[in-house]
Amino acid sequence: MRKPIRSWPSPNVGPRRDGLRPELVVLHFTEMASAEAALRRLSDPEAEVSAHYVIGRDGTVWQMVDEDQRAWHAGAGEWLGRGDVNSRSIGIELDNDGQSPFSAPLMDALEPLLAGILTRWSIAPSGVIAHSDMAPARKVDPGPRFDWRRLARSGLALWPEAGGDPEAPLSASLDTLGYPEATPELRLAAFRLRFRPRYEGPEEAADRALASALLLKK
Repeated sequence: MRKPIRSWPSPNVGPRRDGLRPELVVLHFTEMASAEAALRRLSDPEAEVSAHYVIGRDGTVWQMVDEDQRAWHAGAGEWLGRGDVNSRSIGIELDNDGQSPFSAPLMDALEPLLAGILTRWSIAPSGVIAHSDMAPARKVDPGPRFDWRRLARSGLALWPEAGGDPEAPLSASLDTLGYPEATPELRLAAFRLRFRPRYEGPEEAADRALASALLLKK
């Protein structure tokens, strides 16, 4: 049985700017000792950070900011050439230290929460992104242990299938997917963090094939 969503309001909130509405969901890890520690920080006025939702390792979900309001979770960055990601997204913080596997209760709670958000705001699976996707020079969350493939199997995110072109220019594919401008090394690292975790070194044919295969899923 799903647990009811708890309320933990954050004062770190404002209206979405310029009439913008959610078109993205940005996933984060808390990298803190507990969900409660993250909730305290995300509701501290001096910290000037917040999120719409926090999901604990035990599957408890807290709502901190109403979905129609602007939470302060994304920071500087962009996706598909557009900035102010806070005004265009819903942020979900996942209770994880950045090194451990994400717990089964957490993932079990994330899937229905995410499905409801995508339905309410008519967001496509391609709109579910990592913090590291939109800010490759600054962020690495939710990190290499997050199970993006599981979300894709439920229609809640993108995952590449076979059939990509190993000769397709990686830079052009990443531009089309939405990755912001950064050095080629940073963009490759961000892409691999999500789709080829733990791979390092120069760009390979496998990177180009995966990126071009993703374009077929958008």
